[in-house]
Amino acid sequence: MAKTQQIPVPWRRPRRLRGSETIRSMVRETVLTPADFIYPLFVTEHEGVRKEISSMPGQYQLSLDYFVEELHAAAALGIKSCILFGIPKHKDPDGQVSLQANGIVQKAIAAAKNAVPGMLVMTDVCMCEYTDHGHCGPVVAGDVDNDTTLSLIAAQAVSHAKAGADLVAPSGMMDGMVGAIRSALDGEGFEKLPIMSYAVKYASSFYGPFREAAESAPQFGDRRSYQMDAANSREAMIEAALDVDEGADILMVKPAMAFMDIIAKVKDNFDLPVASYNVSGEYSMVKAAAAKGWIDEESTMMEILTGLKRAGSDMILTYFAKDAARVLGG
Repeated sequence: MAKTQQIPVPWRRPRRLRGSETIRSMVRETVLTPADFIYPLFVTEHEGVRKEISSMPGQYQLSLDYFVEELHAAAALGIKSCILFGIPKHKDPDGQVSLQANGIVQKAIAAAKNAVPGMLVMTDVCMCEYTDHGHCGPVVAGDVDNDTTLSLIAAQAVSHAKAGADLVAPSGMMDGMVGAIRSALDGEGFEKLPIMSYAVKYASSFYGPFREAAESAPQFGDRRSYQMDAANSREAMIEAALDVDEGADILMVKPAMAFMDIIAKVKDNFDLPVASYNVSGEYSMVKAAAAKGWIDEESTMMEILTGLKRAGSDMILTYFAKDAARVLGG
């Protein structure tokens, strides 16, 4: 008769701390709260508009009246910050419309500060929403002219500051953009206004739905001459270091899900807060798969957001902000 092999009984049992939701919550290493989220909003200059974005279910282009309603709803869920993207009625080759004191973002800032004074209002600083060709600055010989763009985005940032923005976030990946904006802000007396730089922004297919939302798709070519190559990691550290030297207060990585390693590296290598942008394509993939019944939307959403925070994100720009805040009981 064969002997039964004696299997050693484990004395270390990690499962002891997984037996109930109560104990799991007590030992949980990464905790999300609604205050972690920055809610992106698309504000249009047209009136009476609450137009759902076809590729981003649950997200809308909003006129100022509906924008204020959306802010109130977000604040009621415990969301404390938003970032604004403007959709003007008219565009031009250089995006000069974005510099006007009565531009759509400038009006939205004032409306937000009046309606929800406690909301931290951030603004995207870039030209792509305002140029008729969809690129992030004036185009010369088929490419964005870096140094001309610097003066324009610096002026745009100052106009946002004068309108009451609490923070500006340059996203165009122009060399020297943080330094140009910092110098312009300081020169106008806004030395206390923080800059959250899109320091590490990759050229990505995940931006597709955003380009519908912001009406900013390039009319020719692509943005690979100024946004980063997705294959590069060391270059991300160079970009982040340059922005630190130029005066950035927060460093952002965009997109988020495919670049968690980069989020972790930025967190480990720099002493500034780190933001990540859970971008439109990442959002829309979850929505589409959930609509097909292939995944559970809520649990997938929370797993992604938790993973981004675990990777090193101190704050997360996400279109899931309201949905996740409801789950968290905001």
